Amino acid sequence: MAGQLIVSVSGLDTRTLPHAIGFSEQLRARSVPLSLFVAPRLKGGYRLDGDRPTADWLTERRSAGDAIVLHGYDEAATKHRRSEFAVLQAHEANLRLMAADRILEHLGLRTRLFAAPGWMVSPGVTMALPRNGFRLLAGLSGITDMIREATVRTRVLGIGAGFLAEPWWCRTLVLSADRTARRGGIVRLAVSARQLHEPGPRQAVLDAVDLALMHGCTPTVYRWTPRPALLDAA
Repeated sequence: MAGQLIVSVSGLDTRTLPHAIGFSEQLRARSVPLSLFVAPRLKGGYRLDGDRPTADWLTERRSAGDAIVLHGYDEAATKHRRSEFAVLQAHEANLRLMAADRILEHLGLRTRLFAAPGWMVSPGVTMALPRNGFRLLAGLSGITDMIREATVRTRVLGIGAGFLAEPWWCRTLVLSADRTARRGGIVRLAVSARQLHEPGPRQAVLDAVDLALMHGCTPTVYRWTPRPALLDAA
């Protein structure tokens, strides 16, 4: 049985936008949509609502079939060595989710999908997500339907943003994607936009995509639908 292929890009901002655009065009040529991980605020004073080119591109890509996934709120306010949503109590998680949701709604990018920076969420975040209208949680080792409380077990294969980017790891990622695709699993590839200007990491992701497609994986994005299927086509 053929599997599925999900490719996500995080770390989108003014500096990384050109690399993300080039990568998206390479995937578009393969008829592969992207799941775009978006954070309203990043380190260095970056604010998405002050970055019109990136916001406009995200709007354009969503209209073309890509998915917008909330990926944190304010990286700069996070304690050193801790992912933003890894240890929050429900109350604080609720405040951050509401603030992020308001910003994305203002930009026309509101989403019901969530993936935490570092892929780790605390029990408080798990509780706060459905209370704030979020329906799907993309985690490190599974994709959870927050409404049905059902999880599909499938691990992320990533480069950058907490994952390694060395040549040996890039080779491992390609081999792992090949194995998952061969057995009809869900190939989840995640890359930081900051790595996309490097030929090695970018080519590793493209090689993994090509292998998944060769094995018949269906390209899709993170999404939630009222129907029971956790991962439907767009």
